[in-house]
Amino acid sequence: MNVIDKIDTWVIEKNNLKNECFFLHTLYKNQKLKKNKINLVVIPYQNPQKNKIAINYFEVQNTQLIKLPNNNVYQEINFTNIISKNEYLSKIRDLKQQIQLGNIYEINYCTQFKAVIKELDVLTVFNNLVKLSNVPYNYLIKIKNEYILCCSPELFLKNENNYLITKPIKGTIKRGNTIDNDEELKTQLSNSVKDKVEHVMAVDVARNDLSVIAEKGSVKVDKLYAIESFKTVHQMVTTVNCQINNKINFETIIDATFPMASMTGAPKQSAMNLIDESECFLRNYYSGTFGFVKPNGDFELPVVIRSLFYNSETNELSFSVGGAITNLSNPEQELEECILKAQTMLKAVNAKLIWD
Repeated sequence: MNVIDKIDTWVIEKNNLKNECFFLHTLYKNQKLKKNKINLVVIPYQNPQKNKIAINYFEVQNTQLIKLPNNNVYQEINFTNIISKNEYLSKIRDLKQQIQLGNIYEINYCTQFKAVIKELDVLTVFNNLVKLSNVPYNYLIKIKNEYILCCSPELFLKNENNYLITKPIKGTIKRGNTIDNDEELKTQLSNSVKDKVEHVMAVDVARNDLSVIAEKGSVKVDKLYAIESFKTVHQMVTTVNCQINNKINFETIIDATFPMASMTGAPKQSAMNLIDESECFLRNYYSGTFGFVKPNGDFELPVVIRSLFYNSETNELSFSVGGAITNLSNPEQELEECILKAQTMLKAVNAKLIWD
């Protein structure tokens, strides 16, 4: 604990081979990818038409195996939103009007919840989040006084031997109370016209993004409308992949594909512009990405969702949730989906949601 407190910048990742163990990597900030080294990249959300995408590069210096504490979170935490429920519902109706006018077809609209606390035992909270989430991507990043506690189910981009994969998620339903009920809900999601409509739009945007850098004719869609089950929700997922030339560098790949399809909309640029106008907060790390880049150029980058963000200087703790809005969206159901997605973060810090 004391050793970690003295380190300015580090990342902890779950060791998937040993249940209770984690890797602690200490980091050194660079201006670009360090050749022949393992690098961590951290990329906040950004509308590239307004500002250049900012890639933060860190060289991994040392790695050690650690265990995280299992302390109780005692303090009372209440998360509130800058906008009311009625204002949220009004925003959804306004966005649907933009769709009906033909300005966009789909938009990922998000909202943020905040709390000011005395202090946060980030290691305990992250350990709680990992256990509650049971998802593939579990990382705790410290950059000076900022912490990203991320347990994400979604893959933004993976490069393996110049073979690119993206797996957009669109479509969410809760898990059932019984085996039969769980299967019924899974089938309900699989057959949902509304979820398939919003999902296929994200898939089309992802295909278009990959086509910019793909070898001609290599973009393929696998497992369209697949359902993947996690601890608290079922999700609709599709795999899109392509082959790329080995001369294409990391920055070119990011320029073509970031921000990711599932967190923007269609048409992508119009949706991002409307996100800037409609949302009442700056996404920053939320709906951005991060991950390790290996010396051979391979990498795996999750989408930063289902995450907590903590600033130890201001003592501000926050998380954001959202969903895809289409012409078929029901504002009240979108609100319910936001509250469903918030549950894991709330439980991790033993908090309440105050949203009037």
